[in-house]
Amino acid sequence: MISIIQKNVKDALYEDLNGLSPSEGDITANLIPGDHQAKATILTREACILAGCDWATEAFKQVDGEIQIKWTAKDGDELSPGQVFCELAGSAKSILTAERTALNFLQSLSATATVTHDYVSVLKGSNLKLLDTRKTLPGLRLAQKYAVTCGGGSNHRIGLFDAYLIKENHIMACGSIANAVSKARSTHADKQVEVEVESIDELKQAIAAGADIVMLDNFTNDQLREAVAVNEGKTRLEVSGNITKDRLTELRDIGVDYVSSGALTKHIQAIDLSLRIVSN
Repeated sequence: MISIIQKNVKDALYEDLNGLSPSEGDITANLIPGDHQAKATILTREACILAGCDWATEAFKQVDGEIQIKWTAKDGDELSPGQVFCELAGSAKSILTAERTALNFLQSLSATATVTHDYVSVLKGSNLKLLDTRKTLPGLRLAQKYAVTCGGGSNHRIGLFDAYLIKENHIMACGSIANAVSKARSTHADKQVEVEVESIDELKQAIAAGADIVMLDNFTNDQLREAVAVNEGKTRLEVSGNITKDRLTELRDIGVDYVSSGALTKHIQAIDLSLRIVSN
């Protein structure tokens, strides 16, 4: 994860500085005398679940390794409006050069953690597990999936390489659900095989083929109840498609195992955070 964090931050700073050094790339910060020292704080203007501290730390570190950073909260903590959770000391120029990159990571990852926590709270007391998806911001797959865990959710497959998810077009190209599952088993016997289905008949085919998990795509609640009855515990069942908090309330006691939601990573609104210079 450390190398991914370093790469994420390096790429983000490259965008801001056009590949130049901080002293060359930040023309506005160059208005400030190079020896000017300052203290600053980062605070939240709204309630949230914090995520992204390591990314923010790395941003300040890559700009200026002499910036002193003190976190008064950690990833996964619940923050209240107005709460200060980070204190900084060092070159005023350096702090301000790294500011936006650090805040971008904190705001986006905390948003994912906060939405996830909000959804997980609805499922409290049930056996239903909340999963993320591959619908992540390009380049930030691992960062956002980490943020999901900060909010109390769980990760689905990381990418196309670590588990099978056989969908409609794969089934069409392979000829049948049975053919697709059989080929998956013979190619990578150690990989989990999941099949997405759109009907009870397809569910029966996936169960017969020996799928580890069956994703029930856009099933109504009545269809889900029928699917649970048909399945009889033979395989694990996952619900997907237009998952909202209200829908989670309906799903929590139906008897499925997982619910996956792309909203955790793609329908997010950045948390309102602010960095303030507090003394010179």
